[in-house]
Amino acid sequence: MAKGHKVNVSLSSDIDIARYHKAVAYLEGLINAPRDAEYMKGKVRSDVYIKRLRYLLNLLGNPQKGMKYVHVAGTAGKGTVASMVANMLTSAGYKVGVDTSPFVTTSAEKIQVNGRYIAPGEFADIIDYLKPYLDIAHQDSPYGLPSYFEIFFTVAFIHFKRQKCDWVVLEAGLGGRYDASNVIEDPVITVVTNVDYDHTEILGKTLKKIAYDKAGIIKTGSTFFTTEQRPHLLKIFKQICKDKRVPLHPLTNAGSIRDTNAGLINAIGRQLGIGQRYIDKALNSTKLPARFEVMQKAPMVVLDGAHNRAKMRSTVANLKGLDYKKLHLIIALADNKDYDQVLGEIVPYADHIHLTRFSMNLRKCAPPNRLSPVVKRYSKHAVSIEIFLDPEQALMQAMKSVSKDDLVLITGSFFLAGELRQLWHTEEEILIKGNSF
Repeated sequence: MAKGHKVNVSLSSDIDIARYHKAVAYLEGLINAPRDAEYMKGKVRSDVYIKRLRYLLNLLGNPQKGMKYVHVAGTAGKGTVASMVANMLTSAGYKVGVDTSPFVTTSAEKIQVNGRYIAPGEFADIIDYLKPYLDIAHQDSPYGLPSYFEIFFTVAFIHFKRQKCDWVVLEAGLGGRYDASNVIEDPVITVVTNVDYDHTEILGKTLKKIAYDKAGIIKTGSTFFTTEQRPHLLKIFKQICKDKRVPLHPLTNAGSIRDTNAGLINAIGRQLGIGQRYIDKALNSTKLPARFEVMQKAPMVVLDGAHNRAKMRSTVANLKGLDYKKLHLIIALADNKDYDQVLGEIVPYADHIHLTRFSMNLRKCAPPNRLSPVVKRYSKHAVSIEIFLDPEQALMQAMKSVSKDDLVLITGSFFLAGELRQLWHTEEEILIKGNSF
């Protein structure tokens, strides 16, 4: 494994990065402030998140207003689609902000303008600017202190406004109807990439309930696109579009993820009057970290943040396009995932399995020993199944036994992928460079 290349850091960059880390710590530390409704936890099914965020945005003079929006939801592929749309608009000459979730290695990755992450100093400045308003919201808001995720959306809106963005592409964090991103009132384009099982403890146990939740982003005045084709789910989208008088563009699922995305981006581009050369450029140039990202070859190491059934199926499809002898799987899952559904997709293909965990404290990790019985049920020809509480040790052990013709796949969580990605590209390098390597 190769460590990231050396990058010359100026004194001002050192100071800005230190301030950035302090700002991130402040923001993450707010998680321990009690709230009546905690984002992505429990079964709160109301618009409290939106009302709580709207209260804060009102205090700030509504920085989210005055920009045109593309709002993207879906179980899988929404981050890729959001990034492609943003790149397409940027190529066409617009100034474009994009907010995606989750980040891979560092928080700044969530907020970009024209392909550049928010600068560490700018992030710290906005957090300092927000602190007095957060104090007011904590004391006076009838909905309580905004969550980490709601505050992050606020940071993004402020940054996009300061950068004078023409367009903003928002990726829904969870579902759609009750997601904090749904605070925007008049998106131009709304998208649901697809519907599958994920976050069922919040969105519902059936695909119909999940589809209904995601369809909550559809608003009068927008144009709606989806690649979901199952009639009972498409019926839900059709009815909501009819009620809101929204044009519906259901697109054929072309089989491969690449072809499906190409059809979707082409359709959105044509709707917005974007030239074909800019659409093609976005399709050919968009690369996201930890989306089946090859970190090195001989042996090949791939990072992939697949964390639900639909995403893991895509990962397996990508694996089938590679030539390798044995698969060394390193995997960790968040505790709220359906272990059977996710592991059942990938484990049958693994020769050596390394169960581990991630260190990020924003999400509870599944104990590796709890995954072991599920893995044993699905492993068809695995030579070994090992448990490591330290993910770096899991990787080191895999690298000891791997041959140059084998493949090491790190998957199951963006948090795991981002943590180990730093062995190739450090957080400081990413912050200084301002975009993904």
